[in-house]
Amino acid sequence: MRRPVSRMRPLKKIACTSLLVAVVIVVLCELTGNKWQYRMAVDIHYRMESIPYGQHDYQWRKSVLNGSMYKWKESVVRQLTKKDCKCEKEESPLSRLLNWSSVTELETAFNAAERLEVKQRREKEYQHFLQRMKTSADALLIARANSPLEYPIQGVEVRPLKSILIPGLSLQAKYWRRYEVNVTAALGTFDVAAEVDEVMVEGAGQMHLSLSSAQVDNLNRQLQFITYTNTIFNPNTADTVLLKTAGHQAAFTIKIRHPVIPKLYNVKSQSGYNVSALVTVATKTFLRYDKLRELISSIRRFYPTVTIVIADDSSNPQKIEGPFIEQYFMPYRKGWFAGRNLAISQVTTKYLLWVDDDFIFTSNTKVEKLVDILEKTTLDLVGGAVREKTGFVTTFRHQISVERGGEEGDCLHTRMGHYHVLQGFPSCVVTDGVVNFFLARTDKVQRVGFDPRLTRVAHSEFFIDGLGVLHVGSCDDVTVDHASKIKLPWSKADENEKTYKEFRYPKSSEANIQLKHGLFYSKNRFKCMVKN
Repeated sequence: MRRPVSRMRPLKKIACTSLLVAVVIVVLCELTGNKWQYRMAVDIHYRMESIPYGQHDYQWRKSVLNGSMYKWKESVVRQLTKKDCKCEKEESPLSRLLNWSSVTELETAFNAAERLEVKQRREKEYQHFLQRMKTSADALLIARANSPLEYPIQGVEVRPLKSILIPGLSLQAKYWRRYEVNVTAALGTFDVAAEVDEVMVEGAGQMHLSLSSAQVDNLNRQLQFITYTNTIFNPNTADTVLLKTAGHQAAFTIKIRHPVIPKLYNVKSQSGYNVSALVTVATKTFLRYDKLRELISSIRRFYPTVTIVIADDSSNPQKIEGPFIEQYFMPYRKGWFAGRNLAISQVTTKYLLWVDDDFIFTSNTKVEKLVDILEKTTLDLVGGAVREKTGFVTTFRHQISVERGGEEGDCLHTRMGHYHVLQGFPSCVVTDGVVNFFLARTDKVQRVGFDPRLTRVAHSEFFIDGLGVLHVGSCDDVTVDHASKIKLPWSKADENEKTYKEFRYPKSSEANIQLKHGLFYSKNRFKCMVKN
């Protein structure tokens, strides 16, 4: 006799199948993490609206000034940053006598017919630059008087798409019937890590969170558990959090960024500094192999095992033989700054020592002294001094500053000099630019780089590009000699030297000057330049 088929079997199959599908979905979710959460499209296109020029212009409130008598203190007002800069000569008897001061309007590097188009292209690039660089952390925030809200002023940071507890939130209010605090963000959401009794929480997991309670102590306890989660990815930006309570409002920023990954160097400890392990000598050569060999010979007298990196764009390159020498060949006449880029790109030590190919090391070329400064201070680059055969010594210390301008661009100012003495090193000062003999942190010089469009004569352009990035010092007690440029009448003519001078000192330098001025205008957004 056949046993009737149970109706439970199909139901069991359906249940098992559903359970299996659910397990597969859960496993897939775990394997893919929270990717589905971030599949929404995020608009990171450039905006059409323009970002205002310059920094914050704090406007005096009319309510404060109206009815109040005041008199401008001209000696102080002159020191304040103006909305639009002007390039003016420094009027002093010495500058007029020696003609040291000069002003250059940089737009003249372009033909009159193309200036408008160049300016429009520059403006578009500048707006894109501002949108990439500026974040909510750059916004001016004013703390209003007598606010009962407590909040962090600075120091709040979260990794992209991660969560943090917001520290320091509190409401200092008494005798309200009901206490309420609202927080709002633009690039993330809020939640609470714990729920406090007698506190109403609305908007958890949203960009706007509202907390309310009849007990201020309970509300403050709940404020300690507020979390912020970044939901819109950007590797380096900031979110502005608005904090509100009855009749009061405040704002603070949360920085959103990845940690800066360090570049560290594993150098074995020993007494004193191992220059060969810490420093690579870098130079660029063109045709002057006699000078280059003299340089190498002088280096080997004092530092026999230090690595020397040579970038060479000569027409008929000669192989420089010897231990600890790396020579890299380039296309003919590739250029001065392109060669410097190549040379520094091959440095793997903590520091690089830049020298010209016609320098000569002496007993006063104490690289250890420069290493000691960079090891003990926050400087990124420290220059020495170059001694000519005549006995004249130069450090070429110069200050660089940029004065804010408007739509026409900013004003570049350069002047000889320094700022202050470096504490603990009486022969050293802090400045912005130095002579072409310097020790520097390799990663910082690589970060700034050398503009390869500058093929012949260029120097200060590197320090101008590095303004705000490089912390520069200069010491006059570490010197290197400069090979003599004086040729005796009976000395044999050198064809390579003759060719070198034709390129280094062309009959007309107008094209090179126009190139520099054009880059200052279009790349660096300067409208004019003053040299004092």
